[in-house]
Amino acid sequence: MAKDKIVYVCSNCGHESMKWLGKCPNCNEWNTMTEEVVSVSKNIRTVDKDVKKSFPVLITDVVSEDDKFRIVSKDNEFNRVLGGGIVRGSIVLVGGEPGIGKSTLMLQISDSLSELKVLYVSGEESKQQIKMRYDRICKGNSNIYLLSETDIDVILDKARMLAPDIIIIDSIQTIYNRNFETSAGSISQIRECTSQFQQYAKSSNIPVFLIGHITKDGSIAGPKILEHIVDGVIMFEGEKNYGYRILRTIKNRFGSASELGMYLMQQNGLVEVSNPSEILLSQNTENLSGISHAATIEGMRPIIIEVQALVSSAAYGAPQRTTTGFDFRRLNMLLAVLEKRCNFKLSSKDVFLNITGGIKVDDPAIDLAVVCAVLSSTVDIPLNHEYCFAGEIGLSGEIRPVSHIEKRLSEAAKIGFNKMIVAGFGLEKLNLSKNNIEIIGLNRIDEVFRLLFG
Repeated sequence: MAKDKIVYVCSNCGHESMKWLGKCPNCNEWNTMTEEVVSVSKNIRTVDKDVKKSFPVLITDVVSEDDKFRIVSKDNEFNRVLGGGIVRGSIVLVGGEPGIGKSTLMLQISDSLSELKVLYVSGEESKQQIKMRYDRICKGNSNIYLLSETDIDVILDKARMLAPDIIIIDSIQTIYNRNFETSAGSISQIRECTSQFQQYAKSSNIPVFLIGHITKDGSIAGPKILEHIVDGVIMFEGEKNYGYRILRTIKNRFGSASELGMYLMQQNGLVEVSNPSEILLSQNTENLSGISHAATIEGMRPIIIEVQALVSSAAYGAPQRTTTGFDFRRLNMLLAVLEKRCNFKLSSKDVFLNITGGIKVDDPAIDLAVVCAVLSSTVDIPLNHEYCFAGEIGLSGEIRPVSHIEKRLSEAAKIGFNKMIVAGFGLEKLNLSKNNIEIIGLNRIDEVFRLLFG
């Protein structure tokens, strides 16, 4: 009888070592080696029964029909995030915090595909528990088949018998391979089970969705190699204090990797938000200082967001810098530019910045709106609600042009803004006459300050 052996596996990249190491030699991450017990006699890599011998094919002989190669659901936000629909034979990882609504989202997607056969595999809930959620949020699709199972061999056998159009695994951390002695959720189990699902998806041309948990630092549980195996990684995000949920693309082999979909969590499930700009803007009509509006782009979708800033004297000596939804280091850079180029003494001030709605924005085009909100709060003069901003701030205080300016202008005009401040460079090359909005091109921050505050 073979003796079990102990190996140490990196939780970041999956590298195996016979001894514990403080630093992984493969990815150079510290304190990522975890101990696992494996059986020498049973540690045999399994191969999907449906894998066929492949032969080289001339690329010109391959038929590419994108409209037939994708499954389009009735959820427009979900289709946008995946690049136009579900690609047949793809394997997609859906991540998110516990209780954020991953299972609800995938059950609603299954219900919307009423003409297709969906196999919903749950390793965490019983069939009765899933039926309770189904009765509350779904409209009555009878083509959803439930399977409460965690053995991957049994799951694949049932899938071959049923021949579904889509498979949903909830969650990948609960699935195990009996050939491995480690428990379900371990690095080797997640990696092996994902590889088997990938083989099945490619050989059968059936799309597979894997629901995955995330760790404390916000990354998907399991080795980083897991994200390289799958075709797409989408994250379901949102603040629990808000009703909004954001479906964000992290990786997509069949479309844009920066798309965004928005939902509103209600008692009867998730509701699509077709116009996020109206929800992210507050309905407060009072003239308050420190509030500005920015035209940002998420993927190919323009969104108008509200930026709030509060500048006050430091009460406890060292000034505080706090941001919500915005990069902390970029705020420090913008404050340094204001102090150096515009002579605003902010080194002794507390600065608090908030992007309303609980979303996170990394588009540099909102730099101008952030700066204007900070200036408005500093001088305690409200900004005119007619203005919207789109521009990147350089270290010398110049306003740099941003991409997709036509889409930003169109969205701002649709929301009701009458004026938009952008970078003055390159405006003559753009066709901006079709937008019913006044465009103000400026080149430096001090010009913006004189225009807004006199």
